[in-house]
Amino acid sequence: MNILEQPLGTLARTIPGATRLFYQNRLDFCCGGHESLQDAAICRGLNPKTIAAQLNVLQQTKNTDQAAHQATPETLIPHILERYHERHREQLPELVRLAARVELVHREHPDCPKGLSSLLMAMHQELESHMLKEENVLFPMLLRHLFDHAINPIAMMRFEHDQHGQSVKQMEQLTKNLTLPDDACDTWQALYWQLDWFRADLMEHIHLENNLLFECVEAQGANGHG
Repeated sequence: MNILEQPLGTLARTIPGATRLFYQNRLDFCCGGHESLQDAAICRGLNPKTIAAQLNVLQQTKNTDQAAHQATPETLIPHILERYHERHREQLPELVRLAARVELVHREHPDCPKGLSSLLMAMHQELESHMLKEENVLFPMLLRHLFDHAINPIAMMRFEHDQHGQSVKQMEQLTKNLTLPDDACDTWQALYWQLDWFRADLMEHIHLENNLLFECVEAQGANGHG
């Protein structure tokens, strides 16, 4: 199967640097990881052959990420908890505060992202509930290698990941894909910069779970382990 026909999720986990390239081109490799590169690129109005050529260059580099190919629950779960769960808990309350401030001060501005603070508050609650399910139920199960028992919880986490992806799309609509007006104040600029950071973190977080951790567990379950 050539690169154009491969799913984004597969390319993201096997080619070092692919996730950054996909993010730069707004290709959804986490929730939309099942789409082929060709279909996803065309949907975004991009030339799939150009993206494929860039991936070929990345693939030929020697600094292959061995950790991605040797992913196990024991290596991935501590990283996810420290790098993403804790960071999201720091990011979202501040994003809610900044969005509420921008909406209050600039409510008459034509580009004001009205409703953004409410959306972010809902995302905070949904993401906190999601992470607690992983921390208290799914991750302990995976660390005990109870892979057969994890299939249904994993399906639920994948479904919730898709919901998070829909929330990100709503955020992009409200902010015109994080496009600042020329007269944006420092708070508005800080809000959109931090939203961009949060969006990138969330996409990488979901990618690690959907395309590495869960794939690893599902493969182990299919092979009769656990």
